[in-house]
Amino acid sequence: RRQKKTASHAVAELEDIKDCSQAGKLLFCPSHPTEELRLFCEQCDQPVCRDCIVDGHRQHPYDFTGNVIHRHGNSLRELLKSTQQHVGTLEDVLDQINDMGNAVCSRAEAVAAEICLFADGYMKAIEEHRDRLLKQLEDLKVQKENLLHLQKAQLEQLLLDMRTGVEFTERLLTSGSDLEILITKGVVASRLARLNSIAYSTHPSVDNGIQFSAQERAGQCCGYEVFGAILNKVVDPAKCTLQGEDLHNARQNQLTGFTVLCNDTTGEQMGRGGEAVRVTITHKDKRDCTVKATVCDNGDGTYHISYSPEEPGLYAVCICVKGQHVQGSPFTLTVKNKFRKHQGVFHCCTFCSSGGQKAARCACGGTMPGGYQGCGHGHKGHPGCPHWSCCGQVMETCECLGGPPSDTSQRSLLRTVAL
Repeated sequence: RRQKKTASHAVAELEDIKDCSQAGKLLFCPSHPTEELRLFCEQCDQPVCRDCIVDGHRQHPYDFTGNVIHRHGNSLRELLKSTQQHVGTLEDVLDQINDMGNAVCSRAEAVAAEICLFADGYMKAIEEHRDRLLKQLEDLKVQKENLLHLQKAQLEQLLLDMRTGVEFTERLLTSGSDLEILITKGVVASRLARLNSIAYSTHPSVDNGIQFSAQERAGQCCGYEVFGAILNKVVDPAKCTLQGEDLHNARQNQLTGFTVLCNDTTGEQMGRGGEAVRVTITHKDKRDCTVKATVCDNGDGTYHISYSPEEPGLYAVCICVKGQHVQGSPFTLTVKNKFRKHQGVFHCCTFCSSGGQKAARCACGGTMPGGYQGCGHGHKGHPGCPHWSCCGQVMETCECLGGPPSDTSQRSLLRTVAL
């Protein structure tokens, strides 16, 4: 250990290693079996013998194995230490993976139990909801049948009474004498008149409008939200109505619209959407000119129809629900030209707006003879109040008509007044 070259060597008692088969065993060169491997070629990084140095490693740097073992051994120890650290880290990661695998299995079993519990509860809720729907359907069927039976019994009794009255009257008229007819005339006439005055419906009192909507929300059952409801109301196109201030009038290139109210056979609002509402708007003079309408389902039985006509004129508007026209359909829509701005000035007379020209003429048809007459002056044909010089309209916020007003005869009676 005091020798510099062997200070780092591992030293052991011979007795401790005498049983080791490899201890002290000499290693010979595979290329030269009689030569022992005592040298180490630095360039080839392998042990060699003396003959190898002479043959193939003549120009290579080499040294005895005892001289280089400490350097190469230290590098291996550093690599060994780093590898041992990785080994420890990998063992920890593998332990964590094993623990996580066990945790995943445990968690999956717990979630599976929750799923089974949820599914069992959900199936129970669905079955209960199914039974409730079937009970509701049975009650609705019994109710409709009872109403039909009642109506049938009433009509059968009325039919029996009418047949009895008819048979008696026919027998009286064919077999009775004149005196018998005259004697019973009052009673028979009163009986027939009373039978004729009885009001009865020519249609069944109920309909078969029973539907099932799988998308309809049905609230909660056993704490679960369920879907599916029985719909007893059926839309009746003849009872549907239209609402809107500008139902029959519209302006060119201006978005407008109206509302369709869908009602059932009793006239009550449906309260739900989903109906097939179809709208067609066609120009009466130009058959190829149509207006595309947008139908917005509000979900409460009302549908908003919006459109923007591009051409002025008269249009035929058809609104159909389930292929049938609603009340008020079809109707005529008048589309006016888009709002026209005034090209003139809003003035009291042509004299003011023309810079004092007496011969200036206004669209209302008057001139300013005699020149300026003071504040509040006018001219022949003056409406009697400020007006637009381009069309003679007296409303400052109105649209331009593009021509003189029609009541020029009344305006011609006005004269200039000096205040």
